[in-house]
Amino acid sequence: MSSVCIEIVEGNPHLRSLLSWHLQQVGYRVYQAASLYQAREVFLTRQPTLVILDSELADGDGIEFCRWLQRQQQPLILMLSARNTETDIVAGLKAGADDYLTKPFGMQEFLARVEALVRRNRTPVAPAYLDYGNLHIDLVQRRVCFQGEYIDLTPQEFSLLYVLAQAGGVPLSRSELLRRAWPDAIDNPRTIDTHVLSLRKKVEIDPRQPSLIQTVRNVGYRFNLEILKTSIAKPSEVAHNQKLPAEIRSTQQSALSSQL
Repeated sequence: MSSVCIEIVEGNPHLRSLLSWHLQQVGYRVYQAASLYQAREVFLTRQPTLVILDSELADGDGIEFCRWLQRQQQPLILMLSARNTETDIVAGLKAGADDYLTKPFGMQEFLARVEALVRRNRTPVAPAYLDYGNLHIDLVQRRVCFQGEYIDLTPQEFSLLYVLAQAGGVPLSRSELLRRAWPDAIDNPRTIDTHVLSLRKKVEIDPRQPSLIQTVRNVGYRFNLEILKTSIAKPSEVAHNQKLPAEIRSTQQSALSSQL
């Protein structure tokens, strides 16, 4: 049971602490958040199995955050709310909640609902990392290893790279990338271009002629998984070779061609 990670997003500090204590007593690992801003940070860092979400928070609507969660790793969601009309419950479930519990509630019922949701998620187990040949994406530590070297990415660059890689080579439009990879709603699709340019500088051999993150005209971008299966020189090696005289580079390239 201790392997299950739960995030509690609740504005009431007393209720938040009480729920956390009871969950920890039965063996769950629990992380708390008092606002939507904290909730995003905790989710991206801890990747919880279950998110217990208050529908009304001081800095935003829990329903919208529920929709954002569904665009991420799709964790299980138990929504807590003082709103108990049929319309409210339907709205929460349609936003992506797996269960809806109205306040006030009994602690035994709360724990039983948590246990039922966790049982639902026992199989399959979410992967801790993704491997694409020369690219290794660690979903727990949120780190990327490319060509045997760790790449220093910002949180947003990591999210963008992950979404592109997970698409399996299918082109994604700028609006789709914004929807999947950005925690907040952004109206400017050109934001994607800026981050792709930054990402290319870190993972492409030649950012001016990108082969890994490809531009698809009139669509957006795609991730070239095929190139990861081949042996490519590291960016540092390419930079070193570009400093050599032309005749030496030519000799090296001829030697490399003879080995292929």
